[in-house]
Amino acid sequence: PFTDVVTSYLKLMNPIDRRVCFKVKTTAPKKYCVRPNSGVLEPKQVVNVAVMLQPFDYNPSEKNKHKFMVQTMIMPDGDVNVENLWRDAKPENLMDSKLRCVFDLPADGTVQNTSNLDSELKKIAEENKRLKEEIQQIKQENSQLKAEGLRLRSRGNPTSDAGSQLGATKDTKHHFDDRLQEQPQSPMLYLAVMLTIGLLGIFLGKFVV
Repeated sequence: PFTDVVTSYLKLMNPIDRRVCFKVKTTAPKKYCVRPNSGVLEPKQVVNVAVMLQPFDYNPSEKNKHKFMVQTMIMPDGDVNVENLWRDAKPENLMDSKLRCVFDLPADGTVQNTSNLDSELKKIAEENKRLKEEIQQIKQENSQLKAEGLRLRSRGNPTSDAGSQLGATKDTKHHFDDRLQEQPQSPMLYLAVMLTIGLLGIFLGKFVV
């Protein structure tokens, strides 16, 4: 019952015909959450106040030591600032109701202790962290081995780069020769041949005459 939030309720009722303001206090404020912890009750109004016990490690010495006190005060008529009213309140105008908290223990009188569970969770987290570090180290070693293997392979075949460059040079030369063979003849060459034949014909004609 102390590993989860446990909620109980206080029922407050205003039996008179005037407004009453209230405030709930406890001797263990870090262990309880009270909602609402203060407010105003209209005449004949009823309010349920939730008292929530927060999870904690139970200590038998704390049994019956937690107490609550409900303070009430009749509000004057008209608009009143509640905070100022509590601050300026006289002790004789306050009404107190004290309550003692009783823990309802399991039938066997034992309470589950969460300290062992927390310890186990801590060990699991540490083991998980260690495994992640080992995996990261193995990845780094694997990368180093791959790099070393590539370096050794490049040393074992030193002529591979030179052969590749030579092959690339030969391919470039063949490609250049093919382009020269495929390049079409210039029209100016045909024109020069035709002019030469024409002049030769004129010259031979004059010689024959």
